[in-house]
Amino acid sequence: MSEDNRNLFLAIGLSLLVIIGWNYFYASPQLQKERQVQSHAQSQVQQTANGSPNAQPPASPNAPPQGGIANESAPATMNRADALAASPRIAIDSKNLFGSIDLKGARIDDVLLKNYRETPDPHSPNIVLLSPSGSPAPYYAELGFVNGSGRTLTLPNADTLWKADRDKLTSEQPVTLTFDNGQGLVFHRRIAVDDRYMFTITDSVENKSGGPVTLYPYALVSRHGKPKTSGYSILHEGMVGVVGDSGVQEPTYDSILKEPNATKTLSGTGGWLGFTDKYWAAVVIPDQNMSFKGEFSAFGGTEKTYQADFLGAPLNVAAGGSADTSMRVFAGAKEVQTLDTYQNNLGIKKFELLIDWGWFYFITRPMFQFLDLFYKFTGNFGIAILIVTVLVKAAFFPLANRSYLSMAKMKAVQPQMTALRERYADDKVKQQQELMELYKREKINPVAGCLPMLIQIPVFFSLYKVLFITIEMRQAPFFGWIRDLSQPDPTNVFTAFGLLHWDPTALPLIGHFLAIGIWPLIMGFSMFIQMKMNPEPPDPVQKQMFAWMPVIFTFMLGSFPSGLVIYWTWNNLLSVLQQTLIMHRAGVKIELWDNLANMFRKKPKQAGARG
Repeated sequence: MSEDNRNLFLAIGLSLLVIIGWNYFYASPQLQKERQVQSHAQSQVQQTANGSPNAQPPASPNAPPQGGIANESAPATMNRADALAASPRIAIDSKNLFGSIDLKGARIDDVLLKNYRETPDPHSPNIVLLSPSGSPAPYYAELGFVNGSGRTLTLPNADTLWKADRDKLTSEQPVTLTFDNGQGLVFHRRIAVDDRYMFTITDSVENKSGGPVTLYPYALVSRHGKPKTSGYSILHEGMVGVVGDSGVQEPTYDSILKEPNATKTLSGTGGWLGFTDKYWAAVVIPDQNMSFKGEFSAFGGTEKTYQADFLGAPLNVAAGGSADTSMRVFAGAKEVQTLDTYQNNLGIKKFELLIDWGWFYFITRPMFQFLDLFYKFTGNFGIAILIVTVLVKAAFFPLANRSYLSMAKMKAVQPQMTALRERYADDKVKQQQELMELYKREKINPVAGCLPMLIQIPVFFSLYKVLFITIEMRQAPFFGWIRDLSQPDPTNVFTAFGLLHWDPTALPLIGHFLAIGIWPLIMGFSMFIQMKMNPEPPDPVQKQMFAWMPVIFTFMLGSFPSGLVIYWTWNNLLSVLQQTLIMHRAGVKIELWDNLANMFRKKPKQAGARG
């Protein structure tokens, strides 16, 4: 076996090993996690009972309660409907939210999103964001006060039954709750909600006790049990927040357990903290001019309770006087424009970072803004992707022009390169030296042909990120069978595009690579045409690798969001047109038709070969 053949088989073997290993250790588990997430969401909507809260230790002085649970009497196992019916409630009915507030504890623990559903089917269930304690997946916001050190005043807690002045909370009509502790303190809580996802809670305390009182306001978001996450490294799901000048904090459900006492504490002025999922979030927001202590924590037994809370500055209430404090709770969809509006109008520090734009914020955020701009003109994010791709191509045209001209020069000196390789076939060092001299003499950049591909990488990454994290791309249709640009092409060649009723992606080890729909096939063909535009490399190993690259990319990108595959296909086609134009103007022959014809020509037998 020749050295070239050995290198070829070694390269192919290593490539297959990487692909299979990536599939086994990463892609297949993530596909399984995604299925589990969908199953979990569906079961939650159907209100099946499969969980229970943990009893928590009593709260320490000057600290928010853990989980806000204080002698709860609700049954440990109930479905969501029964948990909601276990206590009196105030209905929530705003433009974008519906649900209820529990009068027992005054928790915001029942929130559903009016404009978002589980699937593109308009009749599918609404997204359930928050759920009460006692339901399969408790997830709620709670606000209140804790005593100053050494005080034992009776304060409203999770067992407190508040009185309401109305039975429905709307965007136009806030609700006021009242509680008298019987010790001279009367608490009033005014809850308002806007037409998006922001609750504003104003707590006031009347002091009729005859002496001054100091209370510490707190707010928390509690989540019982570790929720199912998509598990992709490109996306953060878990605790999130900004406290003062700390920058965005993103503890995961696993990483918080590794902190001392499973707690991470920060202090500062201004910020917010809570939990984020892929598209939804629930966070508590203190007064942005108030210094506070923020904390992420986990506690409990086998089934952990995760909590994000803050403890505010002391509220001093003089005898015979009153004092108030204001906080906010965000519970809703992470819409870019909505978060920007809250950040600008309410002065919430770095609220836009509730969306995980990642380290390459300076690329990802502008990419979304361009897509959103053209979406507003076209009404279709798929068309917006096509337009942005054209603009990116135009912006980098001068660089691509130099790259393709260098490739044209490389083709012109191909005979000299072949002669040098034959002359110094036994002296690889001398061969490389002479080739470098040739490149220098002819002013050729041997890596210039890679530049068009390198240019695509940051654009590819930013578009992938935008498609994956922004809710605006969720269930965004294109044309035909593409009803959701954030999901893979739903067709599959291995099911004869729906004629065979089986799921090839469920096969172990290789299933992830069998999600080959129509758009991935078109993408692979466009990549094949693009590669055939250039002279075939003289090195047989490179030649074989380039020949297999479109096939490998077709299988690799088959499970990627269809919007990304459409972008890649369109970019390939534009590259072919661009290269054709540049090389035609340079007077260089385009190799496409010759390379395609060579695929079907009979290869001549080598000298000495047996007939």
